[in-house]
Formats: sequence, C-alpha cells, structure tokens
Amino acid sequence: MMQNTKEEISEFIREDLWEGIREFLNMGLHLGEGEKSIHITVGLLLLVTVSFIATKFLLGQLRKFITRKMDGEDRMKFITIFKYIRYVIYVAVILLTMSAAGIDITLLITASAALFVGIGLALQDLFQDIIGGMLIVVDKSLRVGDIVEVDGRVGRVFEIKLRTTLALTRDDKVMVIPNHKFIQDTVYNYTQNHRTTREALRVGVAYGSDVKLVTRLLLQAVEEQRGVLKQPKPFVLFEDFGDSALLFSVHFHITDVFSDPKLKSQMRYRIDELFRENKVTIPFPQRDVHFFAHTPLHVTGDTTDNSQKREG
Repeated sequence: MMQNTKEEISEFIREDLWEGIREFLNMGLHLGEGEKSIHITVGLLLLVTVSFIATKFLLGQLRKFITRKMDGEDRMKFITIFKYIRYVIYVAVILLTMSAAGIDITLLITASAALFVGIGLALQDLFQDIIGGMLIVVDKSLRVGDIVEVDGRVGRVFEIKLRTTLALTRDDKVMVIPNHKFIQDTVYNYTQNHRTTREALRVGVAYGSDVKLVTRLLLQAVEEQRGVLKQPKPFVLFEDFGDSALLFSVHFHITDVFSDPKLKSQMRYRIDELFRENKVTIPFPQRDVHFFAHTPLHVTGDTTDNSQKREG
C-alpha cells in the first residue's frame, strides 16, 4: 500500500506537475516554422528576467569594489560612466540569453552592427571624448586645479565632465577642451607632479658690458621679487653671444604658475631699473652697412687702329 502511494506521487510529479510547469513555460507567442521560427514564451521571459537581475547584482558589486577607494567627486564621475557601460552589458546579456534559449539572433546582430557602425562614424568624436573622460577619471592624469597648456593657451581646470574639461584662462575666459585632446595631443600639465615650476627670463646686454655685474643685477631683481622661492636658489646662465647682444637668462622657481606673466612683468620693470642705475645697456638690433664707391675702368689707346690691325 505504502509502495503504491509513493509510486503514484512520483508519477504525479513526473507526469502531471512537471508537464504542467513545462506547458506553462512554453505558453507564449510562436511565429514561423523550422529553424527560423521565433518563440517568445513565458520561460524565455523568466530566463531573461533572472539573467537581468543577476547581471545587475554582479555589476553593482563590481562598481562598489572599483569605487571603494575613490573620493566623492571621482566616485560620482565613475558612476556616470558606469551607467553607459551597464546599458551595453544589459543588451549583450539579453542577446546571449535569447541565443541560449534557441532564438536565432543573427539577423538582429547584423542589423544592430550596421546601425552601430553608422552611428559610430557619425559620432566618432563624441565617443572619443567619452573614452577620454573615462581614462581621465580612471588613471587620474588630470585633476581639478591642475594648470594645463592646450594649443598654446594656459588654463586652470575647474571642472571635468564626461565629454569636456573646463578651464579658466589667465584673462578670465572659459576654455572648453574636448577630452580626446588629452589622449591624442600633447598637453602640458604644469602641476601634475608638484605645484612648483621653474621659470626663466631672458635679456640681452651690449657687448663690452661687465658680465659679472649683469649676473648680480639679475639675481638681485629675482631675489627681491615676492612670490619667488628661496629654495631651489635662482641662478643665471650666460647663454650665447648674439648678433647684437650678450644673451643671459635668469632661472627661478615659483608656486603659482597661473600668475606667471604678471610676476615676470614686475621683474622686467625691476631689471630695467637696475640696469639704468648701473649703466648697463640693453641694445636694439643693429647692422653695419658699408658703401663702396664704384670706379669706372679707363681704356687707353686707339681702339680703331687696334681693330684694323686685328682685321689685317
């Protein structure tokens, strides 16, 4: 009796319950016949939903793992970028799930590929900017507050977006820099390693000037200037013998490269003042022009007779 009951329960589970579940999962829309048939069933929808939830959970754990050591601003930027990546992964998971369920997605992939190629060609610069923004956030090659030189313009970075970077120039204008420039072009970052930079002023003095006096005056002008660091010490280089002047350069370190033009201007005023006080001349370009008088040639003798002699 007990054995018969167990067999009946097993047969019920095997034939009735599982068959009912199988029929329920196969309920849905069935289009076409053979290999190209499409079956959108309850089981497929459940499989896609479970895959979607599992992918979302795994991506959330991955995001937390990557951003655990990032500061608040970088974390928000990475989350924004991660959203775009997440959408692409969702689409890939859905396609793979449909393929695993037996649906031929070749036509869909082909159409999508053609569409994405067209969009990619049209929005190539946009994608490059977004990739550049992602790399900036990940490798931290650029930070807010850095002073950069792009296409000969110097600016202080005050905001890094997904597509562009905003910098304030020395004349208070906003410079909008596409992020792809930071991965394709040569960009000078004055403050990435440290906040101090070495600058230089160049000046020429007349031939015959006391070069040791010139050196002392240049150092004096630099050392008196507010904003110039005492260490490392400023130094002077006698660079070359120019066409019209002896060429010198004075080198020094500062911490605010953004105000560099104003500081150098003040130093030039002081150098000019010291040179005037010590009678050191800054020459202007000059050339020596020599004029030679032309002396005509004088031919002596009778040319007619000579010609007749040659003819004879």
